[in-house]
Amino acid sequence: MKVPIVLMRGGTSKAVFLKKEHLPSDPTQWSAFLLDLMGSPDQRQIDGLGGGNSLTSKVAIIHSSELPHIDIEYTFAQVSIVDQTVDFKGNCGNISSAVASYAIHTGLIPPVEPITRTTILNTNTNKLITAEVEVHNGQVVTEGTIEIPGVPGTGSPIYLTFQAGEGAVTNKLYPTGKPIDTITIRHQQIDISIIDYANPLVYVKAEDLGLKGTELPHEISPETLQLCEEIRGLAAEMCGFCKAHEAKFKSPAVPKLTIISPAQDYVDATGRHHKATSMDLQIRMLSMQQPHNALAITGAICTSAAIFLNETILQPFATCKNDVIRLAHPGGIMQTKLVVANHKIQGIKVIRTARVLLSGVAYTKNQFDYATYRQTV
Repeated sequence: MKVPIVLMRGGTSKAVFLKKEHLPSDPTQWSAFLLDLMGSPDQRQIDGLGGGNSLTSKVAIIHSSELPHIDIEYTFAQVSIVDQTVDFKGNCGNISSAVASYAIHTGLIPPVEPITRTTILNTNTNKLITAEVEVHNGQVVTEGTIEIPGVPGTGSPIYLTFQAGEGAVTNKLYPTGKPIDTITIRHQQIDISIIDYANPLVYVKAEDLGLKGTELPHEISPETLQLCEEIRGLAAEMCGFCKAHEAKFKSPAVPKLTIISPAQDYVDATGRHHKATSMDLQIRMLSMQQPHNALAITGAICTSAAIFLNETILQPFATCKNDVIRLAHPGGIMQTKLVVANHKIQGIKVIRTARVLLSGVAYTKNQFDYATYRQTV
């Protein structure tokens, strides 16, 4: 089957973008369709569009919204590389940064110069995101001076504001009802914090994993990754997603395990040296059971909210004194900005870049039922 697609980079991730009407008419076929399209399960995804990495095995499903004050509805899908699984539970902030550009590129929304402001509903979390994109002569501007750690080169700024992110997946800021939980793992007790803001994350201190906190992805051993997955599995059960031993298959994308440590000097993956004074917190995230090469945007959003809340296991580490939060990760340092009114977070803003990499037609191996598709392709 021929499928119209746009391949886009959004922040430090890459995804296949599809219009909703180009997916099988039966939503129960979506997972099989996306696994086929991306070439999963296969470590290399050699027979599909995936890039053999969790950061490039992503799909964005887009359609115009008929809801008042909302321009675009967007569903995120994390396609597993090693399992026959597609996870629709959470959102991806990096891919969110490309949604408005895609909508303008494909004519779903009209371009407004010099800035097109788009209100996006993420259907995974039922949360709103506002995107501000530069436009010139009716086209999205991609050239600019903004550098994103983890992305070569520079680009035009895209401003994303995540609004009212509490309880994005579990409907609770603290899914267990507590900002700090004590768990027993391998006969040891450790404190964790499970926080659901933009996406659910489970935080654990680096020292409790035998780490310093400045490790790069290749320096985290398979044994440590296995321990992390055991902790994440317990957190998934505490969130009510599934049993702990089922987490890898039934809820592989959320909660995302996140390792925290105090601000400290380190060398990032590009060889740049960063001083402790240039950051507020060291953070290392896992994505689909593997170390993230940078930092997920929803992870940065959730962490920023956690720092503001000042009552989780992050509290002793975070050094932030104002509304700008600096998070050190393997690719460099990411900044977020809190929008606060009456001592409550109204939104959290980040700057990203994005661009179209390819527009064209992809081919699936299998046949799927397309009610409207055959009339439009």
